[in-house]
This record gives sequence, C-alpha cells and structure tokens, in this order.
Amino acid sequence: MTLFLSRRVIVTAGASGIGRCIAEAFIREKANVHIVDIDRAAIDAMQQDHPDVSVSCADVSDEAMVDSVFEAQQQRAGGLDTLINCAGIKGPTASVEKIELPEWRRCIEVNLDATFLCCRRAVPMLCRSAESGASPSIVNMSSTAGWHGYPMRSAYSSAKWAVIGLTKSIAMELGESGVRANVICPGTVEGDRMLRVVADEAKQTGRDKEEILDSYRRACSMRELIKGEDIADMALFLSSPSAGKVTGQVMNVDGHLEAFTA
Repeated sequence: MTLFLSRRVIVTAGASGIGRCIAEAFIREKANVHIVDIDRAAIDAMQQDHPDVSVSCADVSDEAMVDSVFEAQQQRAGGLDTLINCAGIKGPTASVEKIELPEWRRCIEVNLDATFLCCRRAVPMLCRSAESGASPSIVNMSSTAGWHGYPMRSAYSSAKWAVIGLTKSIAMELGESGVRANVICPGTVEGDRMLRVVADEAKQTGRDKEEILDSYRRACSMRELIKGEDIADMALFLSSPSAGKVTGQVMNVDGHLEAFTA
C-alpha cells in the first residue's frame, strides 16, 4: 500500500511538461488523479499512455470552466485531497515599455488568476477532507522568477511573485482547518517550454540559442538543468503525511541559483 492510494488529486496543466511528470508520479502511487489541460492533443497522448486517468479539457483561467471542473470532480470522486496548480505560460519576452496590455493581462490570467480560481473552488472540498482525517494540501507552482526580477519577462516574474503571496495567505487562512498550502519554485527545467523561452530570448537579443541555454546551466551551483521528475518528487513530498507540518513554505528546486540570467 502506498501513501497516496486512492488519494483524490487534481493536476492542472497535467498533460505535458512539469504537470505531466507530477500527474504520472501520483498515478504510480495509485492516487485517483484527474488531469485538467487546455491542450486536447496533449490530453489524448496522456490518455493513450494512461487510459484509466480522468481528464477535463479546460482553460483554468476561465471562471465558468473552473467551476465545471470542480463540480464534476465532486460528482466523480466525492471530493478532493490534493490540488496541484501547474498551469502557466511564459508571457511576453520584451522590455517593459514594449509589452502590450493584452499580453500582460493574459500572462497574469493564466499564471495567477487560474491559480486563484482553482484554489477558491478547492478550499471547501479540502476542508471537508481535513475533517475526515486526511492531510489535504495545495501545491502551487511559482518559479525562481518569483524570487528575482527577470529582465525581458516582467509579466511572468510579476505573476510568479504574486503566486507566492497568494499561497502564503491561503496557508494562514487555512492553518487551523488542517489544510496546507505550499509553493514550488522550479529553476530552469529542461523541455519544450524552456526551448521556446530560449528561442524568444535569442530572437530578442541576437545571442546564440546554445549560449543562452549554457548561461542558464552556469547560473546554478549544480551546473545542470532541472528535470520535471525533480519537481514531481517535491510535489509528492509536500502532499504526503511526511510534510504534515509544512505549510506556507516556498521550496526551491533549482540546483541552487547563484545568479539569475535572462
């Protein structure tokens, strides 16, 4: 028997990237996992590999869609024990005076508003879980950009700073209820999303893509990129009884960032 047997888990953006790594980690632990993702093709690929996983194709920055997801979760599973908020976009790559307001707002909507909307619907369900003796928790995804300014990525950095403030506030509100809330700040995680970030930076700065990628490696003490599985391991820990007194914390998984680079 595993620690997460039949534990009811929602993972947003769970069909690809970090979200998929986290979802698959919970699936291996025999949790009852529900994936929410906006990318239908990614959902189809995930279901091909994990035919028993339940899914919703939804934009979690849309209030009505979020309401539908959580109403369906209550009907499907009878509640919720763990919420993992991974949905996010990189936002515009540009100096602040060149960012258009719609670009800024969309970055805030997906990286911050979506986290708020999902937490708002999850909290009553998690409080009921706590009453039954479980150790329910929220894990929100910020970034090392949530600790540092990030030149040419001010919208993204602003949203990720706000995720930390939101999570700490939730932890304070829910402490007496037995519901925990923590943040993971990934460093530079290898994968398609990071390659898109690098491509945008190369376009804006004229630097070589490999030079940019190597600068990210050299920015941390371990001199290597983070894997999605590293983030999944932290998410499992924060959701487990071993972290029963861990709340309101910001957990960096970044190989020890020494200097932040754009």
